[in-house]
Amino acid sequence: MPSADWSAPHAGGPLAATVIVPGSKSLTNRYLVIAALASGVSRLRRPLRSRDTELMAGALTSLGTGVEDATSADGHADWIITPSMLRSHGSIDCGLAGTVMRFLPPVAALVDGEVRFDGDPQARVRPMAAVLDALRTLGVAVDDGGRGTLPFTVRGDGAVTGGTVVLDASQSSQFVSALLLAGSRYEEGVTVIHDGEPVPSEPHITMTVETLRDAGAVVDDSDANTWRVEPGELLPLDVTVEPDLSNAGAFAAAALVAGGSVTIAGWPQHTTQAGDAMRDILDAMGADVHLDGSGLTVTGTGEIVGIDLDLHDVAELTPVVAALAALADGPSELRGIAHIRGHETDRLAALATELSALGAGVIEREDGLRIEPGPLRAPADRPWRTYADHRMVMAGAVLALRVPGLVIEDAGTVAKTLPEFVDLWTTMVGEHA
Repeated sequence: MPSADWSAPHAGGPLAATVIVPGSKSLTNRYLVIAALASGVSRLRRPLRSRDTELMAGALTSLGTGVEDATSADGHADWIITPSMLRSHGSIDCGLAGTVMRFLPPVAALVDGEVRFDGDPQARVRPMAAVLDALRTLGVAVDDGGRGTLPFTVRGDGAVTGGTVVLDASQSSQFVSALLLAGSRYEEGVTVIHDGEPVPSEPHITMTVETLRDAGAVVDDSDANTWRVEPGELLPLDVTVEPDLSNAGAFAAAALVAGGSVTIAGWPQHTTQAGDAMRDILDAMGADVHLDGSGLTVTGTGEIVGIDLDLHDVAELTPVVAALAALADGPSELRGIAHIRGHETDRLAALATELSALGAGVIEREDGLRIEPGPLRAPADRPWRTYADHRMVMAGAVLALRVPGLVIEDAGTVAKTLPEFVDLWTTMVGEHA
């Protein structure tokens, strides 16, 4: 969708909708990397098609992997991934995708030649030093001008010996996942030891471990803060990508805000996605939440309970939860999320600024937010600003259900993970707008 301001719909009554949310970005990009390193042709069924996943597919193609469209028997658009000898092809555009800028340098280390990484201006402040320094420990030449950020160049010689690396992954769990995903292709495998404050979003490492095991990798995660991938072959994949539960969270939250019921079709019974935590969060904030074979149904009355919540492991849910907190019947404390200052934007500062502009009382703490609900109004002189952050678009849409006239800036930035968001949202609210 184009990058334009959006007058997000106001809910004039309770909702009654079923929403089909496209595939998980986190799973799609992990499967793409594993398939590119596998021993044969893989098929990803119902992958997410978004800016982040298209950037990953394009980057792997530039390294020699074949990524082709295919239509499944039920009419869905799949990807066929054909591995090939990795090669240098100049540069990789990371956009704002943390999975591209962090997962692919350990893969590029297997190339015989130089691979340059760069991305959007906002991406050049996202931390990269931990994974780049880990590669140097493993004997890979990396030139980043001492910045520890994009742009940088990985100079591979066709093989990586591997071994043990100690790093501080307290800024991002992606640093660990990046090394694990490529580790089976290193001659000695890789052992990653985290030394620092607790790893944020650790469920994403569990997701990486499980996707590797699906491809036959031998992974030992039995010791705290230590992960070992044995050298060996990765088997081809034939997998259907689950719906993206982090993207689905905003739709599920809508029932709590507007009242009525929203069903997210295909919500899995068992999953490694961190977004599954939204079920418990919505329950704690006053929703009736029911999961069965058809999906997740959330029912609400429009009344929202304030909450005291540590979101350290599920920080990507913070913007939508903060929006709910601003509409609640009492104050909320959101904690453990200092690391989201290094996401697409400083999300704590962005949320504090935008919620305050609507009339909420917000105290910005080092690792979180205290949110005091208040009478919220759409400012006449400014939109809800999104800071090139897809999650800020989703948070604004949740607020607009109860804040008439709210205009969301640059709604097209949501294409990072869900290009269909505005259409899906508008259809969900439908005649209740």
